[in-house]
Amino acid sequence: MENQKKQPKGKKDPLPLNPYLKYSTLAFQIGGIIILGVWLGDWLDATYRPQAETPVYTIIFSLLFVFIALYVSLKDFIKPQK
Repeated sequence: MENQKKQPKGKKDPLPLNPYLKYSTLAFQIGGIIILGVWLGDWLDATYRPQAETPVYTIIFSLLFVFIALYVSLKDFIKPQK
């Protein structure tokens, strides 16, 4: 009993985040990051390469943002739990 920290009155411990909620929001973050990369690449292709047959910017930014999404998800997934 003596080892426990005493909370000031009126302050409660925050509720632990439900794992299902945590990982479902992570899925939306990954999807949003990838969609942003595709949209940015598509916009760049339409703006700077309107007559090109191959959507180079879309391919580059899609892959780049997939790696960014992997980094964000792994960083959050590997983070030590409290």
